[in-house]
Amino acid sequence: MLYLVPTPIGNLEDITLRALRVLREVNLILAEDTRKTSILLKHYEITTPIIAYHQHNEHHLTARIVDRIANGESIAIVTDAGTPGISDPGFLLVRECVAQGVKTECLPGATALIPALVNSGLPCDKFYFEGFLPHKKGRNKIMESLKEEEVTMVFYESPFRLLKTLELFAATFGPDRKAAVSRELSKLHEENARGTLAELIAHFSTATIKGEIVIVVAGKED
Repeated sequence: MLYLVPTPIGNLEDITLRALRVLREVNLILAEDTRKTSILLKHYEITTPIIAYHQHNEHHLTARIVDRIANGESIAIVTDAGTPGISDPGFLLVRECVAQGVKTECLPGATALIPALVNSGLPCDKFYFEGFLPHKKGRNKIMESLKEEEVTMVFYESPFRLLKTLELFAATFGPDRKAAVSRELSKLHEENARGTLAELIAHFSTATIKGEIVIVVAGKED
């Protein structure tokens, strides 16, 4: 079987007992970054073999991995943080397993978008998840398609592009649109900033920006 195993987005305590058991029992762990995953494995004294599986080699390795599972091995895939396949490697492997009739199972667990959404104070009964916007090609087209979106929208962003993205959102949705920015979720210096896009731009123009970012933006009012 292929197991998709969520890993903590910051705090190493945010992992389930089941996830730890699976990581101990499988024959092999596929990791987006073996160095980062090794920190988690060492912390929990897990000695399962580990190899790199990421966007630069997944096309090359996927068929080989599926063959190993089909021949009786159990393999787990993890990413640097969060749930595999959510803005991280995992989709290609699951798709090929499904095509070949190989069983897959995704464990419930950590992902950055849900805590940020629920903690934003914006409606979360329905939402649209975009993930990372493309840096150039297609970026404006996506924003144009979201101008009339009425449900809460969730985006991922790097600290280096946060201000530029907030300014793009203000230009698209208007500076008075409510939003929230969450960074360093589950870590010591977690921050959840809320306000209008204009207020958030002002705040982060003078703040030190570090860590992975989740931006939650209110939908257009009917």
